[in-house]
Amino acid sequence: AAGEVLRAERAPWSRRCGLAGGRMYSGGGGSYPAVSLSCPLPGVPQAVFAAAGGREQFETRVTLLENGLRVASQKKFGQFCTVGLLVNSGSRHEAKYLSGITHFLEKLAFSSTAKFGSKDEILLTLEKHGGICDCQASRDTIMYAVSADTRGLDTVVNLLAEVALRPRFSDEEMEMTRAAIRFELEDLNMRPDPEPLLTEMIHAAAYRDNTVGLNRFCPVENTDKIDREVLHSYLRNYYTPERMVLAGVGIEHEQLVECAKKYLLGVEPAWGSRKTKDVDRSVAQYTGGIVKVEKDMSDVSLGPTPIPELTHIMIGLESCSFLEEDFIPFAVLNMMMGGGGSFSAGGPGKGMFTRLYLNVLNRHHWMYNATSYHHSYEDTGLLCIHASADPKQVREMVEIITREFILMAGAVGEVELERAKTQLKSMLMMNLESRPVIFEDVGRQVLATNTRKLPDELCALIGQVKSADIKRVVTKMLHKKPAVAALGDLTDLPTYEHIQAALSSKDGRLPRLYRLFR
Repeated sequence: AAGEVLRAERAPWSRRCGLAGGRMYSGGGGSYPAVSLSCPLPGVPQAVFAAAGGREQFETRVTLLENGLRVASQKKFGQFCTVGLLVNSGSRHEAKYLSGITHFLEKLAFSSTAKFGSKDEILLTLEKHGGICDCQASRDTIMYAVSADTRGLDTVVNLLAEVALRPRFSDEEMEMTRAAIRFELEDLNMRPDPEPLLTEMIHAAAYRDNTVGLNRFCPVENTDKIDREVLHSYLRNYYTPERMVLAGVGIEHEQLVECAKKYLLGVEPAWGSRKTKDVDRSVAQYTGGIVKVEKDMSDVSLGPTPIPELTHIMIGLESCSFLEEDFIPFAVLNMMMGGGGSFSAGGPGKGMFTRLYLNVLNRHHWMYNATSYHHSYEDTGLLCIHASADPKQVREMVEIITREFILMAGAVGEVELERAKTQLKSMLMMNLESRPVIFEDVGRQVLATNTRKLPDELCALIGQVKSADIKRVVTKMLHKKPAVAALGDLTDLPTYEHIQAALSSKDGRLPRLYRLFR
């Protein structure tokens, strides 16, 4: 047998590749020998194929600079990169200041700085590298990000350093920002979709007057009170290097570190470099409670097809922080509950087999919406269900939602658990195809933990979740007081005590009401 193999290898190339019969292929004005695609061609160099190398190629690299700033990078093939500065600063840190500072900083981002005379100059500088910029503020983080050609990295990091540490806050910019915020607040109250408003209300109810319960939007009465001095006093305490991460995706780590050293080491900020003194390190205190806003929503969306008058309810319970092990079971539970609007299009991939579709929207035609949300922070979390229906059916709607919370602690089918886990993995991997999403993931994880869990680690953790884990985290969650937000016509809204009693009962039913006169 060994001799046959040797003879086969020594045979002419044409015979080994099936050309012994002299078969020819004609076309294009000539004749060519018919070549088998499974054989290497004579005189052609051996092909080198790309392979998924070692794990180290995918790991996020982190470097700590002398001033405490962290630099994190992630490799990604492509001509463009996303680079940004994340700061551990948000509305949760405004307890000792005027509420709305973070909202102002978000709107003022990428305006004039010590080096760049105007916003137009910044945009023209980015345009040379095909770049775009954005700033997003949340309850615990503010993020300045730029996507541009990798060859413009030096310019991009210089720009980010200027925008974050040396803004001018001119009088004209402050006035424009005040006008923009007033318009946004007005628009927020007129929108047909009240979800942003309800999210604010549920946080205010769950964490009354502390940390993540503080308002994310600037109150109207504070727009004229916030000026350059107020902003500088806040920035002096929270925009310090040890509270920042420079994150980049699609660039070489050494190159990013060099740029960070060049533009973010030893920089004198616009507010001076005096010692910080009022840094708020408060841990979130979950209080539970109710926030109600009576509002006429009959004319929210008029026209040929007006949206009917709806009452919106959101009920939430404390879950856990994203640093705890129970975070993964809670993420699976949220995916299992799913839900959406009654007009959602699409098949199973859009969550049509989730509990809030099967048990709520499919069974109760009068329900317009039933959606599960999970908000998670470094010291707490909140799992809530948002539902909306006609004002006359508010009591029934609340009971349906409280029953769903109680049923969470019951039996979890193997099929629905596997579906939720697969859907969560799929959503995670799909989102991480996008470079800006990878950037945010890298930045937020390094800011909170100084390291980053890779997608394969997260998928392995999701795969390990059992039905017993879901039951355990739900049982623990149901022992907490609920947080309730209600918006619209609240005539038939059950009392907070009745909602609490329903969530403490075995079947989730509201206490019966006995009336002499209907």
